[in-house]
Amino acid sequence: MRGPHNIWRLIRTGATLERTGAMGVVLDAFDAPKPLRIAARVLAWPFRWLGERGDPDMPPPTRALTALGPAYIKFGQVLSTRPDVVGEDMATQLRVLQDKLPPFSVAEAKAAIEAEIGRPTDTLFSEFSEPVAAASIAQVHKARLAHNGETVAVKVLRPGIEKAFRKDVDAFYFAAGLIELLSPASRRLRPRDVIAHFEGVVNGELDLRLESASASEFAANTTGDAGFQLPEVKWGFSGRRVMTMSWAEGVPLGDNAAIDAAGHDRVALSERVLQLFLNHALRDGFFHADMHQGNLKVAANGDIIAYDFGIMGQIDEYTRRVYAEILYGFIRRDYRRVAEVHFEAGYVPADRDVDAFARALRAVGEPIFGMDATRISMGKLLAYLFEVTERFGMETRTELILLQRTMVVVEGVARSLNPRMNIWSTAKPIVENYIRTYIGPRAAARDLGKTVQVLARFGPRLPALVESALIRQSQGEPPASPPRWRTRATWAGLGALGGGVFTLLAQAFG
Repeated sequence: MRGPHNIWRLIRTGATLERTGAMGVVLDAFDAPKPLRIAARVLAWPFRWLGERGDPDMPPPTRALTALGPAYIKFGQVLSTRPDVVGEDMATQLRVLQDKLPPFSVAEAKAAIEAEIGRPTDTLFSEFSEPVAAASIAQVHKARLAHNGETVAVKVLRPGIEKAFRKDVDAFYFAAGLIELLSPASRRLRPRDVIAHFEGVVNGELDLRLESASASEFAANTTGDAGFQLPEVKWGFSGRRVMTMSWAEGVPLGDNAAIDAAGHDRVALSERVLQLFLNHALRDGFFHADMHQGNLKVAANGDIIAYDFGIMGQIDEYTRRVYAEILYGFIRRDYRRVAEVHFEAGYVPADRDVDAFARALRAVGEPIFGMDATRISMGKLLAYLFEVTERFGMETRTELILLQRTMVVVEGVARSLNPRMNIWSTAKPIVENYIRTYIGPRAAARDLGKTVQVLARFGPRLPALVESALIRQSQGEPPASPPRWRTRATWAGLGALGGGVFTLLAQAFG
C-alpha cells in the first residue's frame, strides 16, 4: 500500500545514498532543482549512520544500489537503458552494475524445484551443482537430467523475491509521488511512468514462464541464422519459478585469449555479432536487449551462443521501417531523406523546418564520416541524433532508447573483438537487404496481401452490407449505429485495397 509506512524505506535509501557518496551524483544525474536537493540532503544527512556502507571499491551509485539489495540493483539496470532520464554518464556507470549477491543454499533451490515441478529433485536430476551464478532475481545451477544424461542449466528464483520486490516497488512509487510534489519541473521526466516501466520489466522476470516463452520465440525467429545458436528450453522441467535449458558450452565472448587459443576468427565474430543483432532488430522486431559479453559464448564450431532472455526488446514493423530508413539515409549521407523520414513518421512536429532539421543532421553525420574507421560509432551517432531531435521537439520513444542502448552494447562487444572494425561497412549489407525486402515493391505486395486477408474475413458479408447501406441511403433513412460503423469499415477496407493496388503499380512501373 503506497502510504506513509514507506517513509522508513525512503529514509534507509537516502541514508545509504548519503553514506556512500551517491546522493550528489544521483541528484545531478536527474538534474534535480534546488528545493529538491535541499529537501533530500536535510532528510538524509541526520540518518546517514543508518545507511549501508557498500563496497568502497565501486563507484558511489553502483555501491549504494548494490548495498540496498536486489530491487535496487534491478532498478539500476533498468535505468541504464534510460539515458533520457538519468543522462549518459550515469547510464554508463549503471551498465556495469554487477549482481554480486550471495547465493542461497542448494537445499532451498531443490525445495523450490520440487514445489514447482511436483517431483523430487533427485528423480529429475542425477547431478545438481552448487550455484554457478547468483543474480538479483535468480541463480543458476549446472545439472544433469536423470532420464537421458543431458547437461542443463537450471535457473531458480530467489526465495521470497516476489514479496521483497513488491515492498520496494511500493516505496519507489511513493518516492516518485514525492518528487513530483516537491519538484513540478521533474514531471517532464515522468517519474511514475519510469517506475511503472520498471515494475513491468520486473514482473516479467519474476515469472520464468515468460522468459521461457521469450527464449522459445527468439529461437523460432533465428532458426535459419548461420553461426548462431540458442539453448533449448526444457518445458517439462520449467515453471513459474524454475527455468531449465540446455547447457551453453563454449568460450566466453569477452575472453579474447581463450578465443584465440581455440582458433576462432575474432574479426569474423565481431562482424557476425553486429549483423545478427541488426537482423533480429530489423527483420524480426524482437531482439536480445542484454547482449553483453557475459551473455554470449563461442561454441567449439565457431557459432555465437546467446543466453539469459530476461530482457528482450520489441519494435513494431512500422517503427522498424522508419529506423531502417534513418540508418540507410545516414549510410548514404542523404540527410534530407533522414529529415523527411522523421517528419513523415510524426517524430518531429510538422510546424518545424525540414531544411533546418536536415542541416542539423548533416552537422551530426559529417564529422563522424570524416573519422577513421576505428573511431566511427553508431552508438554515438544515435546519441547525437537524439540530441538534435530533442531540440526540434521530438518526444522520447522508449523502444528506440532501448534499441540505442543495445546497439551501443553490441558495438562495444564487436570492437572488443576487433578494435579496427568499421561499423558502417559491416552494417550496410544488412540495412540494404532490409530496405530491398521490406521497403519496396515486394513489401507493397506483402502489405496488399495482408489487406486482402483482412477483407476476406468479411467477404461473405460485404455484398449484404453494401446493399443495405445503399437501400437506406436511397430511401433517405438514417442507418442504425452498427450498420453505419460496418459500412464505414467496408468502404475503408475497399479504399485501402484500391490504394494498395495503386501503390504497388506505382512502385513496380513508376
